[in-house]
Amino acid sequence: MRICLIGKNLTNFVLAMNLANKNLNVDIIFGSNTEKKFSQRTLGISKENYNYLLKINKQMKIPAWPVKSIKIYSDKNNSKELLEFKNKKKENFFLVKYIDIFNSFEKFCKKNKKIKLKKLNYQSQTKQFFLERNYKLIINSDKNSKFNKKYNNKKIEKNYNSVAYTGIVIHERKVNKEAIQIFTKFGPLAFLPLSQTKTSVVFSILNDFKMNEPQIFDLIKKYNLNYKIKKINELEKFNLKFFMSRNYLYNNILFFGDILHKIHPLAGQGFNMTIRDIKILSSLIDEKIELGLDLDESLFYDFQKKTKHLNYIFGIGVDFIHEFFKIDNKTNNLLSNSIFNILGKNKFFKKYATLIADKGINI
Repeated sequence: MRICLIGKNLTNFVLAMNLANKNLNVDIIFGSNTEKKFSQRTLGISKENYNYLLKINKQMKIPAWPVKSIKIYSDKNNSKELLEFKNKKKENFFLVKYIDIFNSFEKFCKKNKKIKLKKLNYQSQTKQFFLERNYKLIINSDKNSKFNKKYNNKKIEKNYNSVAYTGIVIHERKVNKEAIQIFTKFGPLAFLPLSQTKTSVVFSILNDFKMNEPQIFDLIKKYNLNYKIKKINELEKFNLKFFMSRNYLYNNILFFGDILHKIHPLAGQGFNMTIRDIKILSSLIDEKIELGLDLDESLFYDFQKKTKHLNYIFGIGVDFIHEFFKIDNKTNNLLSNSIFNILGKNKFFKKYATLIADKGINI
């Protein structure tokens, strides 16, 4: 059978290669408004998910930088961490440049005989195109498609009234295996290692603080703890919103990726949630194939039943962290100093917080 994926994006490239490995034919349909290849954007990928991506295509090399510890600081005290998550024996996660991993997966999808990429005019060709091909299964991860605009409009939404600024810091060479998250009064700021001489910064700034780029550069330098900075590349920005779709599907159409759920970037878990969704969808497909059952829209109902509550709990958890530190900064960090003084000594908490970040929630 042939499965249709709507959207030329990283999510669909990973999913398409997974499906092709099951000997399924895949059409990737995309319009003229394709996903922008952000040159400054980076992705944190958990070790569990990184290994899964390598498993999908063992020949593919994903340029990634291993991070062995994560330190969390408050605005009041940036000399002593509130928490530290580390594992001397293995990496906590890997950091990759979005454009690098996008190009790697796109290259292998174009080479794969089971995968075909087709450009489509969403305004004039959509209805006739799908009538002619009569796909049994359609997976849509393109926010600009008519399917998304017409059928995926019931959501739980929240506007963070913030803008995330992403850039690359060029600095003097150093052993660079430590990620840093600082919850400043302006919003969370992360320093994420990319190499011995490059570190990604993600600064989510509340709209109440109206700032230009030079002012943001000054703040990054002010909160910098570890680097002798030579240069900060031009910043890219995007508005921050939280949302969860109430309905995952419409008939034989499954909504997927960033149009299914979007969370605050402070925990670096957005793409990890999508990879976990791909793994669950993949296992459900394997079950049906092993039982000799048809791949029909019941697959999407099973997927919704298995993932919807997990994604909601995980997303709300990240939102709680954001709101906690937002309140904490208004109380001069009194909450975080007392609470994390206790949690920082609790090995059980640190172990399972790390486990959830790596593998997600499984109930």
